[in-house]
Formats: sequence, C-alpha cells, structure tokens
Amino acid sequence: MKVKNLLPDVVRRTKTDIDHPFYSLQREMNSLFDNFFRGFDIAPRGFAAGGLGVFSPSIDVKENEKEFTIKAELPGVDEKDIDVTVTNDAVTIKGEKKEEKEDKNKNYYYMERSYGSFCRVIPLEAEIEAGKAEAKFKNGILDIKIPKNQSAKAKGTKVSIKTS
Repeated sequence: MKVKNLLPDVVRRTKTDIDHPFYSLQREMNSLFDNFFRGFDIAPRGFAAGGLGVFSPSIDVKENEKEFTIKAELPGVDEKDIDVTVTNDAVTIKGEKKEEKEDKNKNYYYMERSYGSFCRVIPLEAEIEAGKAEAKFKNGILDIKIPKNQSAKAKGTKVSIKTS
C-alpha cells in the first residue's frame, strides 16, 4: 500500500468516503478558514479553485427510500438569480451573488460592491424522476426535493445464498 492512499483525496469521493472522519474534519477546517477570511480580499481556497473570493454555497444532501432532499444556503442571493437543473444523474445549482454596501456621513463616503457567480453539481447515485422535482426558496435557503424512480427500485433481483 502506498503512503498516498492513507491521506484523504479531496477530488475523488465515493459514497462510503463521505462519512469518513477525515473528510468531516477536512470540511470543518475548510469552513473555519472560509468563515475567517470571508471579510477580507483573499480567500485561501480561492487560489486552489482558480480565483479569489469564490463563493461556494453550503449544501446538505439527504436521501431516504422515497426521495433526495437538497438544501443550499444562499444568503444575499435573489430567487431570480438562481437556476436549478435536474438531470437523470445530477442536480446543478447555478447562481449569481450581488452585494452592495453604502455608508454616507458628513466626513466620509464608503461603498463596497461584490459580485460573483457559483455553480454546484451534486451527483445522484440512484434513478430519479427529474420531471417531478420541486424547488422552494425562502429566507436564503433553497430546498429541492427529487423523488426516486420507484420502478427502478422494483427491478432488483433477489439472489439466493447457498451453504456449502
């Protein structure tokens, strides 16, 4: 076994890797640094992503027997600036964040603008009914529900186990 295999790989994740303690620790550390540097002109992970100040919304994905539920935190994003696309094997959330701050006083004038687009692709490992997907947006939270294809679930074949 190579030493490289003992370290978590950020790019390649399988369903069993998502709950691995190293990934959980890595996500928490990334979130900590992202939150710390959010108010500055630099973002440490922005360099790795190909640009400074890249906005990447936090996303929670839950799966049960009937459906997938995806929640995305999109503070400061308007509903008209969000695009959700559901295909047979993935959900794509695209959008644009526009933020302006202005402060006027007798002795000074302060204005700050930030613009940026984001795109998150969430792969789904089960057959879904894309046409029945629903999305709701309220208070900066995007909630997407995608039902699973029940006929695909019925296609399973039971395998008998033989004893020797």
